[in-house]
Amino acid sequence: MKTNLKTQPAAPSATPATVIPLNTVPVRRRFTAPRLRPLLQRVIPGLLGLAVLLVVWQVAALNSRGFPTPFTTWEAAKVVFAEPFYNAGPNDQGIGWNVLASLQRVGIGFGLAALVGIPAGFLIGRFTFLARMLNPVISLLRPVSPLAWLPIGLLLFQRAEPASTWTIFICSIWPMILNTAEGVMRIPQDYLNVARVLKLNEFTVMRRILFPAVLPHVLTGVRLSIGIAWLVIVAAEMLTGGVGIGFWIWNEWNNLNVENIIIAIGVIGVVGLLLEQGLMAIARRFTYDAR
Repeated sequence: MKTNLKTQPAAPSATPATVIPLNTVPVRRRFTAPRLRPLLQRVIPGLLGLAVLLVVWQVAALNSRGFPTPFTTWEAAKVVFAEPFYNAGPNDQGIGWNVLASLQRVGIGFGLAALVGIPAGFLIGRFTFLARMLNPVISLLRPVSPLAWLPIGLLLFQRAEPASTWTIFICSIWPMILNTAEGVMRIPQDYLNVARVLKLNEFTVMRRILFPAVLPHVLTGVRLSIGIAWLVIVAAEMLTGGVGIGFWIWNEWNNLNVENIIIAIGVIGVVGLLLEQGLMAIARRFTYDAR
């Protein structure tokens, strides 16, 4: 007996589906959100603060006579920054040259203050006799207004250029002296006892023990000093004249260009912010936590 066997057709094989990781998109969102959140938490409040400032500025301009609005100041800023480095004579130069002249004075006065103030702070913090001798002098001279030193500089140097640098020097030296001395005095006594046991000379103690431990305090004093120096140079240049952002502000006031005065105030704030933030970044780099 012959049996007819019908061959059943083979079931079509299922094509393998492409496997998509289920966590691809969520992982990207999961890692993106925490990174953006701190940035947004800093940027959004800052933008809101600037918006409030612009609103207050606009209200003040609408309720006062001759005070420029943000829009008119913006239009004037386009003209000022279109050619910031033009030079049409000693008393007619762009805002760029004036900022550079002020930074040069600040750099010279601040550099001289650092050369004197940081070593003086080390000596005051290291030797009790010097601390007792110089502390009354520092306590007497430190509260004096920086501009009170400007006539002394004019009398000593008989010229306006060294007098403004002298003013920067004398007003920015005190934070460096005090912060450096405070850092030296906070060094644990055990470190110095080990140096005595090892019979290290004073220069080696300064270089290998004191300076690495005191560096964060030194940088704090430097950061405070640069802020004071940039603050004082504007007022000093208003009184001494010549090229500088302070003289530029006074000259624009004489010409009744209030928009340019507001522009100069913004430039002073931005430059001061950059100087301070740069020194703060250096200070954070040399803190004990970072190291």
